[in-house]
Amino acid sequence: MTADINSIYLIALPIVFALIGLEAFISSYLNMNVYKTGDTLGTIGLLSGNILVSLLIKGSTLTFHFFLYQFKLIDLVSVIPTWLHWVLAFIFIDFIYYFYHRISHRSRFLWAVHMSHHSSEEMNFAVAFRQAWLGPVSKIPFFMVLPLIGFDPVIVAVAGVLSTLWGIFGHTQIIRNLGPLEWVFVTPSHHRVHHGANEVYIDKNYGNFLIIWDRFFGTFEAEKEKVKFGLVKNVNTFNPIKITIMGWQDIYRDIKKSKSSKEAFDHFFGPPKTN
Repeated sequence: MTADINSIYLIALPIVFALIGLEAFISSYLNMNVYKTGDTLGTIGLLSGNILVSLLIKGSTLTFHFFLYQFKLIDLVSVIPTWLHWVLAFIFIDFIYYFYHRISHRSRFLWAVHMSHHSSEEMNFAVAFRQAWLGPVSKIPFFMVLPLIGFDPVIVAVAGVLSTLWGIFGHTQIIRNLGPLEWVFVTPSHHRVHHGANEVYIDKNYGNFLIIWDRFFGTFEAEKEKVKFGLVKNVNTFNPIKITIMGWQDIYRDIKKSKSSKEAFDHFFGPPKTN
C-alpha cells in the first residue's frame, strides 16, 4: 500500500511542480503577480509542519482504520465488484470531506486548525499546500466512519491521496470557467469563491472533488464579483508558527475571560468570531 501511494506521489509531484512553474510564468507574463516570496515561504513552513504530523500519525491512523474494519457493517469487498468499490470510495470520501470542511468553518476549535489554509491573501497552486499542522489529526473522527461501513482501508488511503491531488487543481486564477464541468465538479472558479473574504462568498463551496454536495445542501455560490482572497480579518504575518497558534490564542483568551462554563464551552465549540 505504501508503495502504491509513493508511486502516485512520484508521478504527481513533477506534474504539480510543472504547473506551479507554468502558472508563475503566465502570471508574470500577464502582470498578475500571483506569487509573493513571503507568502510562499509561509506556505512552505505550514506544509512542513503538516507533513511532519502526517508522518508521525500515518501508521497509527492506518492501523486504527484496520482495527475498525473488523467491525464493518457491510463486507463491501464481497458484495460489490472492485471497480464499484473504488467509485463509491471516491464518492463517500468527498461526501464526508464536505461535512468535515463545513464543520471546520463553523466550529471555532476546528476553524483554529483550518484557518491556516485560508490565511494567504494570494491564490495559486502553491496555496493548495498551505496545510494546517493539526489537519491530519482533525480529520480522524470524521473519516473513521469509512472502515466501519465497509470500505477497505487500503482503497480509502489511496483514493484519499488521489482526491487530495484533485484539490490542488482548484487553487489558481489562471483557469477561468470550465463550462458544463462547473455543474458537477469543483473547479478553480468554485474554489476561488471558497477562498474569498467577500461577504457573499463566506462559507460557500466546501466540496473537494464534487460540487453537487454544495448545490444540494445550499452552500453553493457562483463566482460573480471579483474575489478578495484571505480572511475577513487577515493574519498580517508569514510566520507559520504564529499563523498556526493565533486561533488557539484567541480561544484561550476568551475562555479565560468567560464568566460561566457555558460561555467557555461556546468559545471552544461555538462558531468562529466574525470580528
